[in-house]
Amino acid sequence: MRNLTLLTDLYQLTMGYGFYRQNKHEEEVVFDLFFRKNALITYSLAAGLQQAVEYLLNWHFDEEDIAYLRSLNLFDEGFLAYLRTMKFTGDVYAVREGEPVFPGEPILTVKAPLIQAQFAETALLNIINHQTLIATKSSKICRATQGKGVVMEFGLRRAQGPDAGIYGARAAVIGGCASTSNVIAAQAFGVPAAGTMAHSWVMDYPTEYEAFRAYADAYPENCLLLVDTYDTLRSGVPNAIKVFRELKEKGYKPKGIRLDSGDLAYLSKKARKMLDEAGFPEAIICVSGDLDERSINSLIQQGARIDSWGVGTRLITSEDLPALGGVYKLSAVIHKDGSMTPKIKLSDNTAKITNPAFKKLYRLYDKTDGMAIADLITLREESVDDSQPLTLFHPVETWKQHEVENFYAEELQHTIVEKGKLVYQFPKLVEIREFSKQRLSKFWEEYLRLDLPHVYKVDLSKKLHTLKFGLIDDIRKKTKKDIR
Repeated sequence: MRNLTLLTDLYQLTMGYGFYRQNKHEEEVVFDLFFRKNALITYSLAAGLQQAVEYLLNWHFDEEDIAYLRSLNLFDEGFLAYLRTMKFTGDVYAVREGEPVFPGEPILTVKAPLIQAQFAETALLNIINHQTLIATKSSKICRATQGKGVVMEFGLRRAQGPDAGIYGARAAVIGGCASTSNVIAAQAFGVPAAGTMAHSWVMDYPTEYEAFRAYADAYPENCLLLVDTYDTLRSGVPNAIKVFRELKEKGYKPKGIRLDSGDLAYLSKKARKMLDEAGFPEAIICVSGDLDERSINSLIQQGARIDSWGVGTRLITSEDLPALGGVYKLSAVIHKDGSMTPKIKLSDNTAKITNPAFKKLYRLYDKTDGMAIADLITLREESVDDSQPLTLFHPVETWKQHEVENFYAEELQHTIVEKGKLVYQFPKLVEIREFSKQRLSKFWEEYLRLDLPHVYKVDLSKKLHTLKFGLIDDIRKKTKKDIR
């Protein structure tokens, strides 16, 4: 694994040096990573945890790193010597990858010495923001198919660099993709690699028929032909059928065709009819070409006859929302005697006011149907009593209240790292995908739909709400005194 220790912003190091100079660097703190509300996001799928933890547990400032930092003329030799031996020694709590999460919820919590927890910020956000964003986009795309065909991730050539392509493919599988065209990602994460031919294959031969025949000769058991290079219905599909008949005579079963352009609804219906009439009802129709959840939804509504969806640019770049906007904020300082000082960030924008203290995250389910009702953020020492009714209220607009009963509560965060040691076994990627699918099935469609989704309730416990607004009042009073 390449050394990514300096995958950080300079201010993490300058703050670290300041903490070191003030002898605050070993002070134990708690940081939360979460995303704020965004108009294009209802739920998100948490992703990137494995790579984030691998980053934390592989910190090492080598001599080249130290020499570079020395060249900046910002740090003394004592601090550079400290960095040489700095390892992550804290705890990490996180929701499992593939878990649906909502605005304001702590996806990941770090409890560690201040210098370590602060230094981790940039890389954790980089990794988790990216993979969570792509996993969420993938989930919306895969759900748009309504179970009519599988989705293949085709985005490598349009990704913003190699890492975005590799880890974007990983995240896309978490979101529901069945395979990827990205060979290095398929190898690394143990998922199927998918792909057949490009237009250049067809164009290289004198005729389309010769191109198809040559491909069938190379891959008689996996012959899927790209039929839109010249004229899909007059040339491509008829030539594919001609080659399929030749394969059938040799005892092989043709795989199908791919459409990459044109009116996919119209062409797929016409191609389906032609294939069926020619005796190839089992030949699949795969489509690609600037697809996303909305175009797929439209194609489904038009009755398109499509069995497989190759989705590239708009998935791997999350074209309509290019950044998740996750943040990483200090929520508590823990003293040597075990007591805690909660911390809060204020803002004129209520969405940017953070939730203080060391916390836990619960999901409440209806005991009758097993469906998710709401999520509840509590203080760390709290537990949820599901033996009696619980009143939920909007964290800001507290007059909006909802009483729930006949429910059970599940804690969502798990201990991943304890005292710098990994204590969690990461599942295989395909297992994460199935876990995510199962978790999404616990939410009513109203919360997940593309247009005008119902807002899922995320509430604070009464104790956390009281603490939060008490801190707000205290800070405002102190600020007025300071101004005077």
